[in-house]
Amino acid sequence: MLYGDLQFFDIIIFAAIAGFIIYRLRSVLGKRTGFQKEQENQQTRPKEQINQEKQIPSLLENQQKLELVYKQVNNFDHKQFLEGAKKAFEIIITAFNSGDKKTLKELVSKDVFSTFEEAINKQANNPSSQFYSLVIEGIEDAKVENSIISISVNFISEQMLNNDEGKIVKNKDTWTFEKAVNSSSPKWILTQT
Repeated sequence: MLYGDLQFFDIIIFAAIAGFIIYRLRSVLGKRTGFQKEQENQQTRPKEQINQEKQIPSLLENQQKLELVYKQVNNFDHKQFLEGAKKAFEIIITAFNSGDKKTLKELVSKDVFSTFEEAINKQANNPSSQFYSLVIEGIEDAKVENSIISISVNFISEQMLNNDEGKIVKNKDTWTFEKAVNSSSPKWILTQT
C-alpha cells in the first residue's frame, strides 16, 4: 500500500504544477471570451495624434531654417537631403566642367540648363578643373509653397586646376533645390544658382 500512496502524491503534485502553469498563462495572455468590444478605435487615435506631432530632430545652428520643412512635410529627412545636395553639386559642377549637357539636363531646371549650356558653348567651363573639397556652410532659406519644397544651400568648394595642388580655387555658391511635396522620387532639381 505504500507504493499506491506515492502515486496519489505524484498526481497531486503534477496537478498543482499544471494549475500553476495555467494560472500564469492566463495572467500573461489574458482570456478572450469572443464577446469583447472592439478596442481598435481607442488604440488608433493616440497613434494618429503622435503622427501629427512629428518629432523634429536636433538641427545645427546653420540648419535651423529646415525646421519649417519638417513641420510641413511628413517624410523629410535633412541628413538625406544634405548628402544628396553635396552629391548633386559635385555631379553638376563636374558635368559642367566637362561639357556634359545630357547629365546637366536631368538635374537642373530649364532656366539653369540654358545658362549652363550658354556658358559651355562660349567655353566658359574649365575641363581641367576637379574637386578638391566641398563643405555645406549652411541653409540660406527653406520654404514650402504651392506644394513645392524649396531649399537654398550655401556651399564652399575648392577646385584644383590642372591636377596642381598649388592652384586651388575657392568658391562660395548658393544653390536652390526644389522638389514636389508629394514626390516619391529622391531626386531634387537645381532651380537657381
